[in-house]
Parts: sequence; structure tokens; C-alpha cells
Amino acid sequence: MTPPSARERLLSRLRMVRRLVRARLPEAVTSRTGPASARYALSDVPDPVVAPDTAVRVLIGPRNFAAQGFAWARSLERLPGVGAVSMQAGDNGGLAFPIDYQVSDAVYTNSRRWGTRQRDAVGAGFSHVFFEAASSLFGAASDKVVSREADWLRGHDVGIGMLCHGTDIRLPSRHAQLDEWSPFRDAPPEWVEKLERRARFNQSVLDTVAAPVLVSTPEMLLDRPGSVWLPIVVDPAKWATAEGVLERERPVVLHAPTNPRVKGTHLIEPVVEALDESEVISYSRVIRVPSARMPALYAESDIVLEQFALGMYSVTSVEAMAAGRLVIAHVHEQVRDHVCEVTGLELPVVEATPATLGEVLRDVVERREHYRMVAARGPAFVAAVHDGALSARVLAPFVGVAAA
Repeated sequence: MTPPSARERLLSRLRMVRRLVRARLPEAVTSRTGPASARYALSDVPDPVVAPDTAVRVLIGPRNFAAQGFAWARSLERLPGVGAVSMQAGDNGGLAFPIDYQVSDAVYTNSRRWGTRQRDAVGAGFSHVFFEAASSLFGAASDKVVSREADWLRGHDVGIGMLCHGTDIRLPSRHAQLDEWSPFRDAPPEWVEKLERRARFNQSVLDTVAAPVLVSTPEMLLDRPGSVWLPIVVDPAKWATAEGVLERERPVVLHAPTNPRVKGTHLIEPVVEALDESEVISYSRVIRVPSARMPALYAESDIVLEQFALGMYSVTSVEAMAAGRLVIAHVHEQVRDHVCEVTGLELPVVEATPATLGEVLRDVVERREHYRMVAARGPAFVAAVHDGALSARVLAPFVGVAAA
């Protein structure tokens, strides 16, 4: 990994000086100065978060990627005497995920008054906190230094845990050696170096904080030895559909990558587009669709293509399985083995790589009944592994509660 350049070090120092100067100015001034993205009205500053009225009170934040902070909070509330609040800074790219407590990125990043009041409310009201993606909970109040926040919270008898989602700790250097389809091979060096630097920094935050680490997908266990798999959570009822699967002459194939480069979209589209042109399948790609629209898109599809570069399965696969769709992805044996070891169930995701996807899709068209049976296993798998009950059992010891 290339060390920071002299220019990058200078810019870092200038940002620090800027923060120190702004810290000494009244908020009525700082809220109206700087770039447009940093400005906010004082009336937009929310009140501090309110803790639940329960024996165990848990805060999860501040990322809520794919609504998982919110979903894990609901999982925690399955446990006796536990209340939980999910927090999100920013709007997650306008995807409108459900959340309990939200603060704008401008306020989170620039309002020390908000950050200090939020910190004091958390320290006085919550028994446990989970930091998501090694990210600050109190923003400007701590200059976004997570270890500083963790020390302060521990001084107020608040238990600490760390939740990791993927890119935050995934090391491109390791992954590129592991998988020939890795998105970090043959990629722009500056992009790879940026991700590597961020992952190593976040890993150092985890080292410094020295709290239990939970990861949302099993392949991250290799990036963070000693961590624990915390399954992704969805509401099966939200995704359930009565629509049949693989009944059309041309199966409808959906690909909904949140990040096409990381998901391997460019590796598979020549294949699926050729099959679309030859009328074997009907292919559709959508990007950054609001979450409320996704159930209908799955219901209208037969096959969902997840990712073909990372070797894992994520929220997209879980949602599509809950909808009874046939999911195809490139999933490492390490992931499949860990899921089976923990749950006793085989992952009902059809394996394919960019090199084999065309052959697999043609086989699906030829052997529809076989693949209908694979798709039919999806809802039961999601109900057993990803409806929140297993995640609650995983979280229970970290908040000092016996699982039911």
C-alpha cells in the first residue's frame, strides 16, 4: 500500500486546522458558512436520542447500510428486557431505509452542540452501544475519533461492540490473492489503494477500541479473525409473493447492483446481454432503486443475479430468496461451509462465476423444475437464518442477556 503523499498529509493538516478554527466560532456562524453540503439551519438540529425504558438499552449506529442497523435493533428487541434504537447519519444515498433516529450529514459532521448533547444523552441513557463500520456516533463533538468516543462511553459504564458491513474492513490485498474474479484485480490502482487504506485504518480502529467485533457476512471472518458472524436480517413477509417462478418462456433475469464494479457487473453483462439478444432470457439491470420498490421488482422476476466478484451473499440474495426467486451468485466454499456449520442448512444460492454464468443460465432454462425446487427452499432458509431470531441469539451474550 502506498503511504500518504506529502500533498495528502498537508490536506489532512489543513482540515484539522479548519476544524479547530470552526470549533471556536458560534454555531450561528458555522452553520451558514463553508461549502453548501456543510450548511444547515439551527432548526434542523434534532434533539438528542431518547433511550428506551427497558433494563437493557442498546444504540446501533450511525450507518444503517441496507437497513441493517434498524433490522438488528428489532432483532435485539426479541430478547427479554431489551430495547434498541438505530441511528443513521445522512440519507444513505436517498434510498429511504427505515430508521429510528436520523441526523443530517451536515449537522453530524459540523455541529459540536448536537454531538455533545447526543454524547451526553447516550452516556446517561444507554447500557450498550454498537458502532457500525468503525464510524463515529457523535461527529464533530469528538472530531469523529471513534476510540475517543469508546473511551468516554466506557467511562460512563456503557458496553461497547463493533459491527462491520464489508467494504469497511475488507482488505483488497487479501481478496485479490484469494479469488481470480476479485474486483481488486485489474482495477484502477488509486481506487484499490483508497479502499485498502480505509480498511487498514478501520482495522486499526478495531484494534484500538478492542471491543467484540461482529460481521454481517461470513467471508469477513477471514479479514477479522476472532470476529463473530451476525446474520443479515430481513422481514420475510415484506418480500413474500404468490407470483410463480420460471413459468415464462423467457425467464426474467434481474440484476440490482449497489456498486457495479464491486459486484462484477462488467464481468457478467456481456454474457447476459448476449442471452437477452438471442431471446433465451429477458435481462434487466437497475441501480439505486428505493427500497420500497424492490419487492415488486423481485416479484416480477424469475432469477436474481447477485454478485460475481466478492464470493459472498448479501442483502440482495436474502431478499430475493425470501421472495422465492432463483438466486445465482459466486459464493466461496468458506461462506457456504460456515453457514452450514452454524445453521445446519445449505445455502440455496446457485453457484456461478463470470466464466460459467452463461452455461448455468442455459441449464436453468432447460431444467426448470430442478431450479424451481432450489428457489422453493429460499423462503424457509430465510425464515430460519435471516428473520432476526438467529441474529438475536448471536447478539444476546454481547448485551448480557440469555437468549430465549
